[in-house]
Amino acid sequence: MSDKTRCSWCLKSKLYQDYHDNEWGIPVHSEDTHFEFLLLETMQAGLSWLTILNRREGYRDAFANFNPQIIAQYDATKVELLMQDTKIIRNRLKIQAAISNAAQFLKIQQNRDFGSFDSYIWSFTNGKVIKNHWKNLNQVPITTTLSDKISKDMKQRGFKFVGSTTIYAHMQAIGIVNDHIVDCFRY
Repeated sequence: MSDKTRCSWCLKSKLYQDYHDNEWGIPVHSEDTHFEFLLLETMQAGLSWLTILNRREGYRDAFANFNPQIIAQYDATKVELLMQDTKIIRNRLKIQAAISNAAQFLKIQQNRDFGSFDSYIWSFTNGKVIKNHWKNLNQVPITTTLSDKISKDMKQRGFKFVGSTTIYAHMQAIGIVNDHIVDCFRY
């Protein structure tokens, strides 16, 4: 353990600390990383993030290194294979959502108005990071008006498992919002 002050949610494990220190809240502009986080966040719904982080490499293997072009082609046979994969959470609805979401992700990339998922997701804040000033974790919301808006838009575009809570967590992960506590070294 270092002497750095961190958000208290990440103190449970070294894996959590590494994620906090090197990924969480850092603005993402890579299409590959966007899809990886989107897939992982939708798998996390109802579970702890640490559960998903512990299985991240399993998801990487099961979902073609998070390649949406490949995942969008998964069929019923592949779903059945994934349902037997003990390295991931074997939830049929979430697996099917990952496949559907890969197709929707590709549609956004091909949409002339956006051209990339990065342009799409950052358009909700005009490319700006929302920097909050929380003194403790109890102040951090689980949804906001903005996460409600993005969730609604994504659902209308056909995405699954993208409720407002999932989308707010996604916004935190990809750095659209900076929810590090003010005394955290990453703030």
